[in-house]
Amino acid sequence: MSETEHVADVAVIGGGLAGLTAARRVHDSGVDVRVLEARDRVGGRTNSREIDGEVVDLGAQWIGPGQNHVKGLVSEFDLDTFEQYVAGEATFRADGEFFRDSDPFEALGLPTQLNLLVAIKLIDRYGEQIPLDAPWEAPKAEHWDATTVATWRDRVVRTSAGRDAFDSIVRALFCVEPAELSLLYFLFYIRAGGGFDRITSVRGGAQQTRITEGAQAISQALADELGDRVHLEAPVERIEHGDDAISVQADGISVSADYAIVAIPPALAGRIEYDPAMPAKRDALTQRMPMGAVIKCVATYEEPFWRDRGLSGEVVDADGPVGLVFDDSPKGGETGSLVGFLVGNSSREWADDPAGRRESVLESFVEYFGPRAGDPEAYEDMVWENEEYSRGCYGGLCGPGAVTGVAEALREPVGRIHWAGTETATRWCGYMDGAVRSGKRAADEVSERVGVRQADEGVTAGTVD
Repeated sequence: MSETEHVADVAVIGGGLAGLTAARRVHDSGVDVRVLEARDRVGGRTNSREIDGEVVDLGAQWIGPGQNHVKGLVSEFDLDTFEQYVAGEATFRADGEFFRDSDPFEALGLPTQLNLLVAIKLIDRYGEQIPLDAPWEAPKAEHWDATTVATWRDRVVRTSAGRDAFDSIVRALFCVEPAELSLLYFLFYIRAGGGFDRITSVRGGAQQTRITEGAQAISQALADELGDRVHLEAPVERIEHGDDAISVQADGISVSADYAIVAIPPALAGRIEYDPAMPAKRDALTQRMPMGAVIKCVATYEEPFWRDRGLSGEVVDADGPVGLVFDDSPKGGETGSLVGFLVGNSSREWADDPAGRRESVLESFVEYFGPRAGDPEAYEDMVWENEEYSRGCYGGLCGPGAVTGVAEALREPVGRIHWAGTETATRWCGYMDGAVRSGKRAADEVSERVGVRQADEGVTAGTVD
């Protein structure tokens, strides 16, 4: 196969939100750019598909207050939004028992409520001590980073139902088990998302708003602007970087550039061959920041029948295979849809059993919503850890010792190579907004090196990471 050669000022590796934001930003400043995307589509960890005539998101989905950078793109591209449906009672299962309430937290019993409130207060109080641009410099960084979230939970949360509830929240946020996660990273991540209530809530929180056209529409709009500067099905295999130039070699295409922005998760960036090799700390980072494990499942129905029963469609289940469920019905609710998440060990257990997974998910939906939930019009799911160019979702995570040991390398340029991706964000890390922020930051770093400064219209100064 012959290789197509291109010359540009900047090569961007990754056609998700971070890479496309970076590419457009440097392009708008008058710098020539090429984007190399491994998949046959743009959007990265967003993936919007049409099922029975309605758009569903099998990847990233929600936006909320404080996420001004991604919301700015939604507004700029005139995408339609609507509020996540939450009217009615939510369902919660913990310690083998079902609870239903407009706020399941209220149904857990006073001792468990008080215990969890203490834990939440401590999480936010500790988070305030963490510098978002350098969490490894927190006063108790070494101690917190040597502690797993599971160990801390055992010390603080005393009731069985409380521990089940806490673990469910951790899995829903990070897609790993509490024992896999550094307490320091956990505290940083929640602080970066505006605190515990903001990051876990629907109303007034990170799950408040959906995009009618699907979240992938943002990336598609960015790619449309860049046109033929975006190259699909071009997985990057090797980057040669010297004092004067960069050479990026992908399947069937190469780009000679002055600078490169690598806008993919650290775990994937580590699979690229670099010449010369990466510094030790950067290489270790790519080995110590694995992706979360999640399967996202969508079942569609003629109508959202659970609403007639006074149910919101929201479920948090500490005992079953499906850890989290939301009403995923389209705007207007003429038809019904439920979206469920298998996270952490549950995702790993079911990743390679599609028939069994579908049966297990629908059995869980029947437990929550009754027999009609077992007979959907359509069902589709996405196993993110099986995706070759994602290897998991929502993002890369730090286990014990990783933040203080290697996280300094997350944003530190290596020669002419700069880094983007939601994992590198200091606000809304792990979210679409973090991806956009990171793309802007990396673009500004490179633009400054080539002598160009780009104004950030419509966003308050100083808010780009």
